Amino acid sequence: MSEQDFSALSTTKSIQLSHGGGGQEMNKLIKGLFFKAFDNAILRSEEDAAVLTLEGKTAFTTDSFTVSPLFFAGGNIGKLAIAGTVNDLAMMGAQPQYLSCSVIIEEGFEIGKLKTIVESMATELSISGAKIVCGDTKVVPKGCADGIFINTTGVGKIIQSGISVRNLADGDAIIVSRDVGRHGAAILMAREGLTLESELISDCNTLWPAVEALIAAGLDIHAMRDATRGGLSAVLNEWAQASDVGINVVEDDVPVSEEVRGLCELYGFEPFDLANEGTFIIALPQAQAQQALAVLEAFAACENAAVIGSVNSDHSGRVILTSGWGSRRYLDLPQGELLPRIC
Repeated sequence: MSEQDFSALSTTKSIQLSHGGGGQEMNKLIKGLFFKAFDNAILRSEEDAAVLTLEGKTAFTTDSFTVSPLFFAGGNIGKLAIAGTVNDLAMMGAQPQYLSCSVIIEEGFEIGKLKTIVESMATELSISGAKIVCGDTKVVPKGCADGIFINTTGVGKIIQSGISVRNLADGDAIIVSRDVGRHGAAILMAREGLTLESELISDCNTLWPAVEALIAAGLDIHAMRDATRGGLSAVLNEWAQASDVGINVVEDDVPVSEEVRGLCELYGFEPFDLANEGTFIIALPQAQAQQALAVLEAFAACENAAVIGSVNSDHSGRVILTSGWGSRRYLDLPQGELLPRIC
């Protein structure tokens, strides 16, 4: 790509339908922006399909991202797209290796915003070492999309087998990696234009480094799950039903920031139901709980990691929440659509 081509792209202020037409404009967009940000030998080969070498068991996942607003405190749709797919691989004990990336861009979308999104994707990729090796770009007429949609598909090598929603065992400790509800609360603030005196930012973050450290420590991890849509409540209920066990949670032991707690009181939400994008839940033998916390606390994003409950054979398939007053209630799956478009 010549300097003239790069300069032609940079002087274009917004996406045009021609950027998806397969001609010169599309070529300049893909090579001048996407290839430049995601550069690697496999992508550079420009074949119709990436040729990969995979060894052993492989995890495979895909996700689509339609967050509104596209930019929020702590991230944007691009960072979210990479972290979200990498985290799904990590939760299976898989080292992220290769990703695909497909973008659907609305006509008129600002080139400057697209550049910021793509650069944040490249930065997030560097945390896990994963590579984008293939992709697709489509441009749709104005009004047919909400700015930009992104789909990322990922594959990774399974480093530790046996991590499953069906593997919880009686006596397991339940650990949360950090305070919950940040992403949902941050999106709510951005969407509603709240100007509260708060430094609340989304927890959007790549979890592989923390997971890799847990695996390296030799811990017998039974289950892991990032608490995205439906938050902590959804994860625990899915686990209880899939493993046919009961889960007890102590409400006061679940870390919740004051900002999130305040927003929940203001809007009548349950912090345990709010989405997260850099928070995960772990089930492992009680005897290894303190060792797991010590590993997590070495990471800045996990400094609030805590044991929040345990697994037992009573009330199979249900989650029981014990309040600070000693009362007990079911912590059920969230109902309705509390915060649409959080990922």
